[in-house]
Amino acid sequence: MRRDLGLQKILTRRASILTACQAGLLFLLAGRLYDLQVVQSDLYKLLADENRINLRLLPPRRGKILDRFGIEIATNRLNYRVVLVPEDTGDVERTMDALSELISISTHERRKVLREVMRNRSFVPVMAAENLTWEEFSKVNVHSPDLPGIHPEVGESRHYRLGEAFGHVVGYVATVAEDELNGDPLLELPGFRVGKSGVEKTYDLKLRGTAGNRRVEVNAYGRIIRELARNEGKPGVDTTLTIDADLQHMAYKRLGGESGSIVVVDVHTGEILSLVSTPGFDPNAFNVGLDQETWHSLLNDARAPLINKGISGQYPPGSTFKMMVGLAALEAGIVGPNHSVQCKGSVRLGNHEFYCWKEGGHGHVGFVDAFVRSCDSFFYDVALRTGVTRIAEMAHRFGLGSTANIELPSERSGLIPTKEWKQAVRGEPWQKGETLVTGIGQGYVLATPLQLATMTAQIANGGHKLQPHVVRNTSSGNTEASDKLIDGVHSSTQSGLSLGVSSEALELIKAGMEGVTQRRTGTAFRSRIYDVRYAMAGKTGTSQVRRISKRERLARIRKNEEKPWIERDHALFVGYAPMDAPQFAISIVVEHGGSGAKVAAPIARDVLLEVQQLQFRRKRSHPGFQQAVRTELG
Repeated sequence: MRRDLGLQKILTRRASILTACQAGLLFLLAGRLYDLQVVQSDLYKLLADENRINLRLLPPRRGKILDRFGIEIATNRLNYRVVLVPEDTGDVERTMDALSELISISTHERRKVLREVMRNRSFVPVMAAENLTWEEFSKVNVHSPDLPGIHPEVGESRHYRLGEAFGHVVGYVATVAEDELNGDPLLELPGFRVGKSGVEKTYDLKLRGTAGNRRVEVNAYGRIIRELARNEGKPGVDTTLTIDADLQHMAYKRLGGESGSIVVVDVHTGEILSLVSTPGFDPNAFNVGLDQETWHSLLNDARAPLINKGISGQYPPGSTFKMMVGLAALEAGIVGPNHSVQCKGSVRLGNHEFYCWKEGGHGHVGFVDAFVRSCDSFFYDVALRTGVTRIAEMAHRFGLGSTANIELPSERSGLIPTKEWKQAVRGEPWQKGETLVTGIGQGYVLATPLQLATMTAQIANGGHKLQPHVVRNTSSGNTEASDKLIDGVHSSTQSGLSLGVSSEALELIKAGMEGVTQRRTGTAFRSRIYDVRYAMAGKTGTSQVRRISKRERLARIRKNEEKPWIERDHALFVGYAPMDAPQFAISIVVEHGGSGAKVAAPIARDVLLEVQQLQFRRKRSHPGFQQAVRTELG
């Protein structure tokens, strides 16, 4: 009996322990369930959602680039494309093979896709093909169930409506290079492009905008079932240029097949109305993608189509530099307006002979006449009297020898030589003969077309400093500058700062520039504008690209046009118009074009006439002008 009771107690105790253990396990299970379903419910809900909901970045719409009157130069258009997600494909090469049967994919493009797949993480989408036709895009959509990891998309692509004439100013966009990746996920989006040159590069961040995103529900294969939410992000800011699209197109066409540059500046505001560099390039080609053959042809072209010659081309200014020499001499009191020289065709200094461009010389030449006839002997004399230090100081005052900090990349500074510069760079003392050749814009002197246009504009506006610029604003709707151009109203110069040059000296220089086009003996008389309302003043220049030997000079072995292109002289012209109330300044450089009078001056005449007539036609069509006419007629 006692034995049974003891056994019963043991069983009861063991049952109690087992029950307690079961109760404890149930309590722990309930606690864990409470922790999962209540305490950590948000976390696990998020993890579950991430398995079926993806958050994808949306590239922002790139801001437009407009000319000063609102004409679209760079805009966006639909881009039918195909994106590949490596981790969803299973076998990338097999998927590319299947895709290649539907649309044309070159070997180069295929290698590029595979390289991008290897470079990026497996979940990062890669652009497999873009700029497809509607027919190609439709094919891919129809066969998409058989193409794992392939996603047809409709995006946007940059489009340059006005082509080659604007390539150097506007620049172009292209795919992001590996060294440009900085951790910004936007840059890793397939097909995303950034500015590589011109305004596109300088204002890339503003034009780019801010990325948006969309939440999409996907199935187990990663295919999108539906879109849950979308945030378009912030589009890029539209950028308005100072460029006049009509004038730019005309100037580009006028240079034709030549290699060179044209710069037109408003002499009161510093706004650049035209900045042409030829030969040009089509920026759309860079956006779509260049093949190797086209790329190498651009790189190896002797006329350098990829260089913006207006700001990066550095040339001996030739006789267009003579205004700086004359101003330096006048301001220093070295010579006066009555100074004259007897030109015999050459000047001897020591054992060296320095020739005037006119064989036999010009005879007796006064100050103004020296500009009109571009007498080298006169400026040899004035330069030697004035000295290179004073000449360099005046040139720097007018913006030569330093960058203008224009809003475009790759601007060059040119060179205004001094004694100190030569000693520091070459380790040699300055020679008097180098002062003579500096006096006619040769030797070490180098200038860009932009610098020459700015120099001329500051002469024309009475010696007020200008800051040339090509961007008016980075938002749309501001028409004040355009209205000023139409109305021809300019109350003051852009900065109002004086260059410290006397009005008497400037007027004497301007008298010489006016004589160049208005006197029969002027080097650009044949290229004058006949309508006195639009008449221009200017200065021709012809700069040598290599030193001519005495034997060549005396024997006149070959004419310029008979030489190889690379050995021919550069043709230059600087000027302003209208002559009585200057508003526009121009500089032209035609590489290896020969005579400035024969080649550059006629181009300047046509472009200056065009910009003034464009202004007149716009003024007549302007609502304010029409209202004034109606008021006048009662």
